[in-house]
Amino acid sequence: MSQVETNDLLVEIGTEELPPKALPALSEAFEAGIRDGLAKAGLNFGAVHRYAAPRRLAVLVHELPMQQPERRLERRGPAVSAAFGPDGRPTKATEGFARSCGVEVAALTRVATDKGEWLAHVSTEPGAPLAQLLPGIVEAALAALPIPKRMRWGARTQEFVRPAHWIVLLHGTQVVPGEILGLPTGRETRGHRFHHPAPIAIPKPAAYAPLLADQGRVLADFASRREAIRNQAVRAAAGLGGEAVIRPELLDEVTALVEWPVVLVGSFEPRFLAVPNEALISTMQDNQKYFPVVDAQGRMLPHFITIMNIESRDPAQVRAGNERVIRPRFSDAEFFWNQDRKRRLDSHVESLKTVVFQQKLGTLHDKSGRVAQLAQTLAGVLGADAALAARAAQLAKCDLMTNMVGEFPELQGTMGRYYAAHDGEAAELAQALEEQYRPRFAGDAIATSATGRIVALADRLDTLVGIFAIGQPPSGAKDPFALRRAALGALRTIIEGGLEIDLHATLTGAAAAFPAALAAPAAVDAVFDFMIERLRAFYTERAGEPVRPDEFDAVAACRPTRPLDFDRRLRALAAFRRLPEAESLAAANKRIRNILRKVEGRLPEAVRVELLVEAPEQALHAALAGLAAEVTPLMDAGRYAEALERLAGLRAPVDAFFDGVLVMAEDPAVRDNRLALLNELGALFLRVADLSRLQG
Repeated sequence: MSQVETNDLLVEIGTEELPPKALPALSEAFEAGIRDGLAKAGLNFGAVHRYAAPRRLAVLVHELPMQQPERRLERRGPAVSAAFGPDGRPTKATEGFARSCGVEVAALTRVATDKGEWLAHVSTEPGAPLAQLLPGIVEAALAALPIPKRMRWGARTQEFVRPAHWIVLLHGTQVVPGEILGLPTGRETRGHRFHHPAPIAIPKPAAYAPLLADQGRVLADFASRREAIRNQAVRAAAGLGGEAVIRPELLDEVTALVEWPVVLVGSFEPRFLAVPNEALISTMQDNQKYFPVVDAQGRMLPHFITIMNIESRDPAQVRAGNERVIRPRFSDAEFFWNQDRKRRLDSHVESLKTVVFQQKLGTLHDKSGRVAQLAQTLAGVLGADAALAARAAQLAKCDLMTNMVGEFPELQGTMGRYYAAHDGEAAELAQALEEQYRPRFAGDAIATSATGRIVALADRLDTLVGIFAIGQPPSGAKDPFALRRAALGALRTIIEGGLEIDLHATLTGAAAAFPAALAAPAAVDAVFDFMIERLRAFYTERAGEPVRPDEFDAVAACRPTRPLDFDRRLRALAAFRRLPEAESLAAANKRIRNILRKVEGRLPEAVRVELLVEAPEQALHAALAGLAAEVTPLMDAGRYAEALERLAGLRAPVDAFFDGVLVMAEDPAVRDNRLALLNELGALFLRVADLSRLQG
């Protein structure tokens, strides 16, 4: 067999500056599209590497053959048993099949299958040349990119995320002719917009990245450019005696903004350090895309690091320009900080009446009152400071009325903490004002203080009950009030915070605070069910130790109303499932549920010992009675894992019972007594979970 000739392939789409936050996703999707297109065409290939920079998306494919492999085509005709007449001559159907294949009947082959022997025609289809396939594959990959809104440019009808200016399509040393996005393919790329705007001819795909870096002043590889930026920032901060604060999302965004990163250090007046660091960091990161610098203790230094996209001939002037831009932003923050502290935080309580939370649910003042009432109740249940929790809830939204939060909305809660501390409020109250928003996102930590957890929970439950009460629960992908996130945040706060509360009762308490006309209590069951479904998603989708769906169903069937109790049952069930007795007992519980379902509504109340006539049922009753006395206190204490481990000892008497006893005996009294025994057995396991729902 002859060796198939292969060469490297380079595809590059040259554009205007691409959206920085979307660049990594566009690059990944483009690579995936090229891979899928080549694979669907039946083309084998080697390693694939993607490139992404502000003005380009590119993919390098190694060892791609010149054309598709040949394909063996087999077309099946009539069965041999029906293909020929008694005289051995082919039937009309056989002759017709041969004609449709363009051959004589004698040229047909026979194929044996498990259903008999068939006539067939086997042919070979030559593979299409790669050059014929590539333009279509690239166009399809571009069409599949995750671009919410495409644009046109000039007089062209083609659409893309940004105007395209050049296309490189190179296989080995040869350009693959074609047209993509209305542009002819070629071998010429472009370097840096200012350092090397002239075309650069690429002799072969492997020369792409080195040529762009050496001649074009472009680091085309996203990961390499990202690491270069990180290293430059780290070294620059070390030169200032500090450390660079490098947020991963900001590092990605800066990487997507520059092709040739050059670090620049700037400074600002030390007086601005009197402003809360979060405000300075926010404007540096979000508005200017700067990296802040802190000392070894995490305190800000009067410096910042920015990444230029050019090697300037006059860095001092560029530095001065950046410092000039940031100064007014810092001055505004300083002014707001000073002005806000002239008023106490609690002086804003009345002004919350001017802000509508939701038209049917009232103002933020109304919401704060409801949350304060619920927080006070929760604190009483949990043994926390009820007065502190109520005051924290009353002040929780006051910082929304301050100048600083008006200018920097992302600082809500954080500024509340600063202003409460300035007013002399309790330290835990000030901390709670910031922690009320935790967890802010997936993976974020919950509040650490007791008051913070209570306010965070009360606020979310009030929102959930209120929005459900007005008939606006999430539907499909729509969740305008972020209720899914609120539900999960509340559940995580309860479980990870170890809060021993009854969720259903707490939701009922939250509903009672709304006006009677809203009929909020009627929404409690729907909110509870919604939260349990969110809990299902959390457990079954989490990384590391996901809960199996049938385990969740087994616990949910018992409808425990305490999330922390729900969590304990799940953990206990997972441990029980690893025991050798688990499968047999789960099967027994299925059998019990099936039997009892047929007689539901007419079960005797208790087992009568004198009616236990068979040895296996007597043994099961004795074992059950002994274990019930042991495990009931354990279950009452939430020690479900220990309880199930001891209940595993019932396997032998349960197996013996089903092997040696006829449950549906002819004597009604004996039959009912055996049903009562099974009911007691099933009920004991139901104190933890419905084992009948476990799959094998």
